[in-house]
Amino acid sequence: MDFAFDARTEELRAKLLAFMDEYVYPAEAVAHEQRARLDSPWDTPAVVEELKAEARRQGLWNLFLPDEEYGAGLTNLQYAPLAEITGRSPQLAPTALNCAAPDTGNMEVLAQFGDERQKKQWLQPLLAGEIRSAFAMTEPEVASSDATNIETRIQRASDGTSEYVINGRKWYISGAMNPDCKIFIVMGKTDPDGEDIRRQQSMILVPRDTPGVEVRRAMRVYGYEDHSHGGHAEVVFQDVRVPAANLIGEEGGGFAIAQARLGPGRIHHCMRLIGMAERAIELMCRRAVSRTAFGKPLAAQGQVQGWIADARVTVEQLRLLVLKTAWLMDTVGNRGAHTEIQAIKIATPRAVVDIIDKAVQLHGAGGVSQDFPLAELWAGARTLKLADGPDEVHQRSLARRELKRYL
Repeated sequence: MDFAFDARTEELRAKLLAFMDEYVYPAEAVAHEQRARLDSPWDTPAVVEELKAEARRQGLWNLFLPDEEYGAGLTNLQYAPLAEITGRSPQLAPTALNCAAPDTGNMEVLAQFGDERQKKQWLQPLLAGEIRSAFAMTEPEVASSDATNIETRIQRASDGTSEYVINGRKWYISGAMNPDCKIFIVMGKTDPDGEDIRRQQSMILVPRDTPGVEVRRAMRVYGYEDHSHGGHAEVVFQDVRVPAANLIGEEGGGFAIAQARLGPGRIHHCMRLIGMAERAIELMCRRAVSRTAFGKPLAAQGQVQGWIADARVTVEQLRLLVLKTAWLMDTVGNRGAHTEIQAIKIATPRAVVDIIDKAVQLHGAGGVSQDFPLAELWAGARTLKLADGPDEVHQRSLARRELKRYL
């Protein structure tokens, strides 16, 4: 087996690492200061637009899309180490490269399932970084980990017009608080009584300024409003009317589109999580060698050495599993890599939360403060035990597949 990155990946890694050192890390404090002076906390700090312009100038743009017509044409295996690097500054780097969720998944949906009109109207400005988007799936009234529970209705208008009428309530809709969010991809039921529960759902494009769309409030995540990602909003759709041409694909295709969207999203999250863990290890080591307790440096304390050693072993294990998954997605497709996608979705957030938690512990009061990124990294990593399907759902599915061979 050859574990070396290919020439293009190495070239992009070198360029991206330099971009992070020269532009992204210095911009973290600047973005925080600028945001405090904005009229609205949801507005984008000027430094973010400067980062986007520089990333585009350097060719570090839309790296996540494997389709050369729209993106960089990288394979999952080539993109994995690049996404890991951006995970070291998850509040800034993915956005700077136009590789931030939920836009990445929405662009993938439009590129794969959208028609030419939908691509021209919404995909092109998303690819250019001119607008942002949101994916409206999760609902507060049902267990949304089972997508067949979705209750939002997408009905044909009864007045004979070529329109759909949408009614429903969603929450934790990432990016929806950002004023640059111009389009929602909404998942709801077009055939709630259909015999096949996986053919009841459809997806439809809803412009944010459509009458009846109400972005009601920002939902907090462990106390954070997550301004950098455009927040996570509660959104109500009340008698929202959009043209029938806004339907993505066909009626009943929503569940399949969701699965196609979430597969790459899950591995992208895991790639970035490894970068978050690397940032935590770096901060842990710097803290350990700079602080003294009970007469000797923290780095000389056996407990601290154990944390650092275990963290390094864990990250190396996770990285290999994520790279294997990326390789399988490239060679046998998402369906062929299903077991591995679920495995990394279970293992990575769980392990990275523990690594960041140890880094917080080592920093003491500083670890839970705004002076270090650790508390926000922990909140983000912990949330990913829920996002794109909770751990327990993936465990259930993976166990069934494993047991099937013995039944």
